[in-house]
Amino acid sequence: MTGGPLDGVRVIDMTSVVVGPICGRALADQGADVIKVEAPGGDLLRTMAQGCRTPGMSGKFTNFNRNKRSICLNLKEPDGLAAMKRLIQDADVFVSNVRPEALTRAGLDAESLLALNPNLIHCGILAFGRGGRYFNQPAYDPIIQSLSGVAATFERAIGEPRFVPMVMTVHVTGLIAAQCIGFALYRRERTGKGESIEVPMLENMASFVASEHLGAATFDPPVGPAGDGRLLSPDYRPLPTLDGYITVGPNTNPQAFAFFDAIGRPELKSDSRFDSAASRTENADAFFEVRVEGLLKKTTADWLDIFSAADVPAARYNTIEDLLEDPHLADVGFFESEEHPSEGKIRRTKTPNEFSGGMRTDTLPAPNLGENTDDILRDAGYAEDEILAMRESGAVA
Repeated sequence: MTGGPLDGVRVIDMTSVVVGPICGRALADQGADVIKVEAPGGDLLRTMAQGCRTPGMSGKFTNFNRNKRSICLNLKEPDGLAAMKRLIQDADVFVSNVRPEALTRAGLDAESLLALNPNLIHCGILAFGRGGRYFNQPAYDPIIQSLSGVAATFERAIGEPRFVPMVMTVHVTGLIAAQCIGFALYRRERTGKGESIEVPMLENMASFVASEHLGAATFDPPVGPAGDGRLLSPDYRPLPTLDGYITVGPNTNPQAFAFFDAIGRPELKSDSRFDSAASRTENADAFFEVRVEGLLKKTTADWLDIFSAADVPAARYNTIEDLLEDPHLADVGFFESEEHPSEGKIRRTKTPNEFSGGMRTDTLPAPNLGENTDDILRDAGYAEDEILAMRESGAVA
């Protein structure tokens, strides 16, 4: 018993790298029993990410695969594939980011598995949606950032296309997949039936970008150019102070007028470019120029005191290293220390969201490759001699 809201839900997680493991981690953090199925070589992220103490346990893999158990199956061997299907027969959820054609060849497509287990939620995380010309093509985060318009927002803002220096599109899609699985589990509670879900990366991120930047092009014909001018301003960024950087966000009239007073420009409160939220939006570049000029007059610490007193939204700029020492995150215990069985002392992040009905009370360290294979097979009803025979045949590792 885990105590989380998904206590009792069993997930067969045949995913790798980031998009699927993020989905599986979200389910595991909420108490699901997530069984990570890996091929004999293991998840690519075990070795491709920077930073590790022992081979096969990179920092990224450790972060994305906590609270899971690992079984190593060779699905090219009949006994390995049979073991996978036996696990699925008693599972609530099957999630994969394997391309659909490969799933069909292995008999792990939604139609086949729902015939085997009608209560199953079958979730396929795809690069591109079914029916489009890109369907079944491979893709990683930079491909999706490029196609979805994420990279283009940088060109509008700074003059050249860039990637967000995080695998943002797969993080977002992985969390959307977990959300969809939660929706499907809820519907199953009412109907008693499983179903299949397809979660395409490109379409989800295109929706993400278009919802933010369609703007005036929402209307047919358009009433202006697409793109949110505030977000696409080159000065939509942490701004320099006398000794560092600060971020401010005065949006309402009281906030904006208090900001003008603070920087010694009270006359701007009656300037037609800045006297309302609509006018400040229409003149976003000019409004940002005012911020740039005004903030250079004092230190970051001075501004934080001033803006706090005036109830103007503001925050210091954190480097990645600063993030580890942020006082608010320390207050809420965001970074937790864990003693990993093979990796020693590691830092892990707290599950941010809390449920009054109970949270997962146990924590599992990210597993080594195949660490739980025998236990999982025993739970599925395999006898010791059968497990040994499967090892000898190469069906499990």
